[in-house]
Amino acid sequence: MKSLKAMWVLFLILFASGCQQLVNDITDYSPPAPPTGLWTETGDNFIELFWNKNRESDVAGYNVFVSGSYNGRYDLIGSVRTPYFKDTGARNGATYYYAVTAYDYDGNESELSRDVIYDVPRPEGYGVVLDDYRRVTATSGYDFSRYAVVPYNDLYADMYFENYQGTYYMNVRSDTDIQDMGPTNSILDIREAPNSGWSPTRDVQLIPGHTYVVWTWDDHYAKFRVSNISPSRVTFDWAYQLQKSNPMLKAGKSAGGERAAVHSDHQR
Repeated sequence: MKSLKAMWVLFLILFASGCQQLVNDITDYSPPAPPTGLWTETGDNFIELFWNKNRESDVAGYNVFVSGSYNGRYDLIGSVRTPYFKDTGARNGATYYYAVTAYDYDGNESELSRDVIYDVPRPEGYGVVLDDYRRVTATSGYDFSRYAVVPYNDLYADMYFENYQGTYYMNVRSDTDIQDMGPTNSILDIREAPNSGWSPTRDVQLIPGHTYVVWTWDDHYAKFRVSNISPSRVTFDWAYQLQKSNPMLKAGKSAGGERAAVHSDHQR
């Protein structure tokens, strides 16, 4: 009887050992590949992040990290199941660097994405109305730095509206530049300010559906899109870059990206 019991004990030990070995054999210890194709869209006090979906079938989600500098410490700010994240904690005028990791159902996490990208949120506004400066002086100009309608001759007015014999113009100061970027579907379509092609006459003819870029006297870039014009007033949407000399007005795949040489460049 004792011999039989011993055999059963040995059998159970071997069976348990075999089961444990089977569990060990099927447990996944390999992390997913780092996400690729990271890019951003800039908003007013938010940044949207997009990247390519990982090809591994066992990917459970993604962790999103942010830093104040390219080689700085990257802190976790959120986890998502799909390749999209909206950072509503971003603030206008500050630069944010992002990286993403992928993790699977066994808890394995990839290294940081090699496409570490940065972006700068900026303020924007919609439905602003300016009057013809000859008719209503007090509401004919716009100051991007204060997000405010001002008199055309205000010390800080960046531009003002004019109806000249039935042709509509936006005028700028002598130390400010302006350029017609052509027809657009939205104020969001123009991503960066140009580096040439400014109007030599310090004004542009206004056309509904066109977006215009302004390089202000104090070295900031702005854009506005005309939605409606009448003989007495113009209506437009706008966006303004708070950082001096920064031409980014809405970053995307073609703007704002940096690539890490090795993952050790970035700290978590």
